[in-house]
Amino acid sequence: MSPDTPALRYGAVRVYLGEKSGKYPDGNQVVVQGADTLAVFDTPLVANRIAGTLRAADLVVLGHMHEDHAAGLHLLRHAPLYVHDADVEAARSWEGLSRHYGYRPQVLAGMRTKIERDFHYVPRPDAQAYADGALWALGGGVTVRAIHLPGHTSGHCALFVEPGAIAFIGDIDLSSFGPYYGDATSSLAAFRRTLGAVRDIPAKVWITSHHKGVITERETFLGLLQTFGTRLDAREAALLAHLRERPSTLEELVAHRFVYPRHAEDLYYADAERRCIEQHLEELAREGRVHDDGGRWRAAA
Repeated sequence: MSPDTPALRYGAVRVYLGEKSGKYPDGNQVVVQGADTLAVFDTPLVANRIAGTLRAADLVVLGHMHEDHAAGLHLLRHAPLYVHDADVEAARSWEGLSRHYGYRPQVLAGMRTKIERDFHYVPRPDAQAYADGALWALGGGVTVRAIHLPGHTSGHCALFVEPGAIAFIGDIDLSSFGPYYGDATSSLAAFRRTLGAVRDIPAKVWITSHHKGVITERETFLGLLQTFGTRLDAREAALLAHLRERPSTLEELVAHRFVYPRHAEDLYYADAERRCIEQHLEELAREGRVHDDGGRWRAAA
């Protein structure tokens, strides 16, 4: 283990913080030690700095499948890998991950090169599916339970550890960016429901994959969650205000940028922006607040 990789301890749980509290492209690594079994949750880039610890793992559970949560799987070919059944095909093969992303072919080609180079991506055809409520007994009374919280991906889950009531909530990351729902398997509607459901998890400690790291006060958690969720309303309000002023095509809206900053660029940003905006437009159209006028979206009068 690298001496400059901090570890926080909460009973059976250790948290190894990634760069900048796990800011993307890194993440925060959770390790759970039972009497019989060592389990790890996800494997962000920081996993490669604690390779000795990770190689001792008896099993790996992914809360969801994205490249930044699989950057250490190449170290763990010996360990059984569990992924929610809605995300498991994305872990098993590049073809499955391509469908999961849903980006244009030219973007996918670039993504594959990038994640193989920067995230040590390897397919795991041996990945086993789990369902909502799946339980892993690690020995000595230490258990892990999966709680399905879709939206970010269709299989996104929290992983709840007892004793200690510790919830690893993954990419409900409480960041200032807000929720991400830009892939083919993402869902704005499901994310809205998840923001309510995550409040009801009887946790005393919350661990995020990115940014916030560990939160130990419920009021702090609820305040961060509230702020995180308001990004959905802010994007919707900005989109509606724009359409009142300037009816636009989907491509014009994508170019305007309502999710990503205009100055920022990465391979997938335009495709993810498109997917997010499409979902907001579909939602607003169902509510009668916008309509498609021959390919140009307009706010309702």
